[in-house]
Amino acid sequence: MSNMRDAALSSKAWPFEEARRVLKRYEKAPPEKGYVLFETGYGPSGLPHIGTFGEVARTTMIMRAFREIC
Repeated sequence: MSNMRDAALSSKAWPFEEARRVLKRYEKAPPEKGYVLFETGYGPSGLPHIGTFGEVARTTMIMRAFREIC
């Protein structure tokens, strides 16, 4: 195991905690499609705004944390 992966696995930062929750869902078998898909997008509120940016930023942080622990 690499030092970065060890640090990611023990990190208390919320993106890593969420990434571990996603990983736990697939402990027994990988997703049917063969990969975990992280999605984000526009809501019914119309044009992009700071909330849209926040959703994309949070999803990206969790996705990157997931990559570190896998």
